[in-house]
Amino acid sequence: MDTVGRALPSPLSAAVGKKILEQGREVLHRQYSQNANSTALLRGYCRLVDGLLRQVWKEMALPSSVALLAVGGYGRGYLFPHSDIDLLVLLPTKRQSIDATTESRLEKWVSLLWDMGLEVGHSVRTLAECGEESENDITVQTSLLEARRLVGSKQLFSIFSKKMKVALNPREFFIAKQLEQQQRHGRYHEATYNLEPNLKESPGGLRDLQNILWVSRAAGLGRSWLDLVKGGFITRQEARLAKRHESILQDLRIRLHYLAGRREDRLLFDYQTLLAKELKLIDKPPRRAEELLMQHYYLAAKSVIQINTILLLTLRAEIFPDVDLIPVIINERFQKRGELLEVRDENIFSKDPSVVLESALLLQQHPELKARSVSTLRALWHSTFLINSAFRRNMYNCNLFMEILRQPRGLTRELRFMSRYGILGRYIPAFGRIVGQMQHDLFHIYTVDEHILMVVRNLRRFMVSEFAHEYPLCSQLISEFERPEMLYIAGLFHDIAKGRRGDHSLLGKKDAKRFCNQHKISVEDTELVTWLVENHLIMSATAQKQDLSDTEVIKGFAK
Repeated sequence: MDTVGRALPSPLSAAVGKKILEQGREVLHRQYSQNANSTALLRGYCRLVDGLLRQVWKEMALPSSVALLAVGGYGRGYLFPHSDIDLLVLLPTKRQSIDATTESRLEKWVSLLWDMGLEVGHSVRTLAECGEESENDITVQTSLLEARRLVGSKQLFSIFSKKMKVALNPREFFIAKQLEQQQRHGRYHEATYNLEPNLKESPGGLRDLQNILWVSRAAGLGRSWLDLVKGGFITRQEARLAKRHESILQDLRIRLHYLAGRREDRLLFDYQTLLAKELKLIDKPPRRAEELLMQHYYLAAKSVIQINTILLLTLRAEIFPDVDLIPVIINERFQKRGELLEVRDENIFSKDPSVVLESALLLQQHPELKARSVSTLRALWHSTFLINSAFRRNMYNCNLFMEILRQPRGLTRELRFMSRYGILGRYIPAFGRIVGQMQHDLFHIYTVDEHILMVVRNLRRFMVSEFAHEYPLCSQLISEFERPEMLYIAGLFHDIAKGRRGDHSLLGKKDAKRFCNQHKISVEDTELVTWLVENHLIMSATAQKQDLSDTEVIKGFAK
């Protein structure tokens, strides 16, 4: 049966199969244009391909002892319009036992699939080879984890499933997937807000959500968000949030495939305007429709990062129970359990919102602590709304924030964390307004907020001796500053007014001055910070040989 419920003809020629595939794709595309139901599209396309593969397999009269398995994303039962179709031909015995007739039929089978327009990625393995490949390659192991039988020997597939389950070590799998994720995020410089993000691979992309379910499945804790709710690992509210953002990312990826006419997972500039138009977004000056689209994506990706962090920590606690770890008291609000900072009372944030900033400071001051515990993260995640105008006016909180900026270690990590969880945007409202704000020029590859955090990160690197060889002069100059936190403040505010009407340097100067006054920073240091913000473009303009009047140059350097 094909996706519109018709019986497939037999024998199935390449031309007929191609026509059925094209018609099925057109029907699915038309239906998607009407209802935008990503689950229906992904599963419908999967059923269409399933039917064709089964029919061709049967017509090849391949041995009943062999099995055809769908693996990877296709094994999961989801297939995007132009994704590869990953298949495994499973053999029961040694490869040498396959006769020439079967080998010829397999070659003809693959050739026929390509002639039909099916872009298959196939492998032929024995049971033993599957075990060896899985043991040596986490990518193969993950792909086989989601294998489902399409056609062929049920008995062989049953043996395969049991063999894979026995060979799977949940702890080793968790460690490998966590390392794989760290390396993948590292390729994107840990930045969620790249201007041309990869919907699948970038931090906050679909892969981060899939990683949660892979780990859960490998540990036998559940295969879906509903399973995780039933197991008590995630709340219904969190599951709904995960599913909603998964649907947003799937929708964008589906539309991107259709627009590109091929597999394309990067939200390139060429497609952003077209996608915005397709989603019926309109310009809302000073922001263009495509900027609104991207901000929509960035907010979803940011939430995915939060969900990924919390749930992987939750699953880690289940897979690596630390029941024997005795908590060590830090103060009346916090304790450390192993390498994690933990609140002693999960309601402490609502009782005393200042603890939000204190948690950042403690992580900086205790190098033995690597992160916040899952209970601390969850409590903090649901308490950020408490950071309001009264919180910002509280001098105790102002002093805490300045202490965070003065710490010799952990500043970049904590600023990035506070940005990711919405803390920085609520503490500095001007920063909150540029979260996910696009900037269209040749010199920025990140959104405004991500660019600002990168600038502060680079300033911090100048202060670290291990990186002194990269920019010796900068490292020497910054080491002579008595209060380098003033440079970090200037870095935070230099582009903070982008996207507003007017000169962002002058508007940012006003925001910076307001911040300095609120935090009781001296007149001298306030003048330095505001001068840096106001004149931060002079060096880049000079480097680009742009014309500057004598008056502008004198104005910039006379202070």
